[in-house]
Amino acid sequence: MTPRHSRPSGHAENDFTLVIHRAADEIGGNCIELSIADGARILLDAGRPLDASEDVQEGLVPKTLDVSRPVTGVLLSHSHQDHYGLLDELPPEWPVYCGRASEKLIRLTSGIFNKMPQQPFRNWESGKPFMLGPFTVTPFLTDHSAFDAYMLLIEVAGKRLLYSGDFRLHGRKPTLVRRLMDSLPESIDVLLMEGTNLGSNKPCSSEDDLEGRFCELFKATSARVFVAWSAQNVDRTITLYCACKSAGRTLVVDLYTAEVMEMLGDFGRLPRPGWPNLKVVITKSFARMYRKTGRGEFVDRMAQYGISADKLAETPSRWVVMTRSSLIRDFESKGVMPNQHDVWSWSMWHGYLSGENGKQVQAWFDQGQCPAIHIHTSGHASPDGLREFAAAINPRMLIPVHGVAWDEESKGFPAIRRLKDGEPATL
Repeated sequence: MTPRHSRPSGHAENDFTLVIHRAADEIGGNCIELSIADGARILLDAGRPLDASEDVQEGLVPKTLDVSRPVTGVLLSHSHQDHYGLLDELPPEWPVYCGRASEKLIRLTSGIFNKMPQQPFRNWESGKPFMLGPFTVTPFLTDHSAFDAYMLLIEVAGKRLLYSGDFRLHGRKPTLVRRLMDSLPESIDVLLMEGTNLGSNKPCSSEDDLEGRFCELFKATSARVFVAWSAQNVDRTITLYCACKSAGRTLVVDLYTAEVMEMLGDFGRLPRPGWPNLKVVITKSFARMYRKTGRGEFVDRMAQYGISADKLAETPSRWVVMTRSSLIRDFESKGVMPNQHDVWSWSMWHGYLSGENGKQVQAWFDQGQCPAIHIHTSGHASPDGLREFAAAINPRMLIPVHGVAWDEESKGFPAIRRLKDGEPATL
């Protein structure tokens, strides 16, 4: 890290330009360009808009982003599609930088859809600065619902910019964020910060709190508990696994979640296939998809940890079952149908229930008159957490991104400069 009281030098103070190509007034789809007068430029994230239809596979690159000129690097803060999902449309020669686990997650998800990124990937290490042309980049591991998420300190043209990416202060790793709040260099010129939860009442309790609530639910339920959550929300998988162990139940995950957890085993002590209280349900559709994409070996290897879906109809008090729309047909074919004795929980953002997959899951449980007890916490900082973080960084200027209520909720933040998508700002 640059010494706390020094400033980067070697460039004029006024030749640093920032353009938010997308995400100035929306949540997700981040695509932000930093450039200097000699033409050198980098991108911070290259995200697919959250409101883009699944049928739309091209034409999503913001019109203001010039793809005919080279970039020194595309820096991906984490492995959520609203931060990397434009890679398919970007030039294949543009180098991509991210954490090592993030690259693995991106390649895993892309492989399922046969859309492997063509760009060369290079990995960084948390806390270790590196040069991209005139830009000095220091990534810092942060707390987010995505595994291996980072904040980025960018130093160029005599300025310091901190890009928050997505973060929170109530996950399993809040000390990562609080350490940054205490140790970042003074004189941050620009804080480019997300504001997802401004203007909302999304739950922001801790994962430890969720673990206790799930454990109580598992003990109080006489039959199965079905839970819908994101396979890449590793914190939530850990929460559910720990609650299962405490309650004497077995967590049943699908092939994709099993692959995510096995792959990330090199990055920490995480529950994975082969651990007690964990089984992998091997359904016909998922197994077919894995073999079709050349990953049949994984299916065969998981058989030793596997469980057939029909077993979930037996000893119902034993199971906590991962649920997603793509599993329902195979569950039904094996006689697994929710009923009044079961309970289900949607452990994701409530807004996803209004999507096609969410509606299908909801209808399945409604059909079985299965009671719902939704237990979730946000992957993003609470409004109070956002204000606390901004006050600790104390930038000369805060530029909002990744939020829809910045204008209404600006009170309590440092000096804010609002930009529109595509509007260049010289800093």
